[in-house]
Amino acid sequence: MVNPFRRWFGGSRDVEAHGWTAVAAWAKAGGHRFARSSDHSGFVVEAAWPAATWRLEWGAPQRHYFSQPELRVRAEVGATGELQMLVISRELMLLLEQQVFEESTDSTETRMDDSLPEEMRWLVLYPKLPRSELGVLRERFGALSNLPRAVHSWLDAPLVKQLDASSSWLPEPLPLLMVVQRGRLTLRCALPEPGLPALQGALGLFGVALAAARRVGVEMAKGSLAGGRPSTWGAASAMPPVDETPR
Repeated sequence: MVNPFRRWFGGSRDVEAHGWTAVAAWAKAGGHRFARSSDHSGFVVEAAWPAATWRLEWGAPQRHYFSQPELRVRAEVGATGELQMLVISRELMLLLEQQVFEESTDSTETRMDDSLPEEMRWLVLYPKLPRSELGVLRERFGALSNLPRAVHSWLDAPLVKQLDASSSWLPEPLPLLMVVQRGRLTLRCALPEPGLPALQGALGLFGVALAAARRVGVEMAKGSLAGGRPSTWGAASAMPPVDETPR
């Protein structure tokens, strides 16, 4: 008889060899599905239905701006129309902003490279939330959206608290970002080793961010965030990048 643990997790020896035993046991205890990723660089945990709908992945990075393994968590937000929002580690934001500026300009014209990840292009397309409105997050994070009132609403007190506490499970300067687009929330962060405390910390942050994003979707449907169309004009502060040295 085939060992169900072996069938579910892709082989207990394989899991032990990679040091994922605690993660696999945690997934099993929660009734979630644990499996090796398709490229064999890491693993996938899919939440048990109907309790939740998130998907967690750890392995090779999907973004060039991560030079080490990447943790990704995704879930559907629901109807959000054309809403696009980004919260990003400030150090990574400044680095990507500079890269976008250098890659999108030459001696004769300014252009936007469609091969760049969307979250990078947003850095020059959309206005940033003023640092004065970020409160305790102002030194560590930046935020922007094509509808600034929406990202301001997204960053409610519980989400700000979770972001502020992220340093307890994600040592700096490891970067983190959260993106809302096409009705989906995605959290990405650099994570060299998939320790269980980091995975649980990321899911805690993700759960609060997801609830807040769904609330924003409801507010948009009710028209309570009316008063501004999605922005399509470039933010003057983004090209070229301004000096954002903490004051």
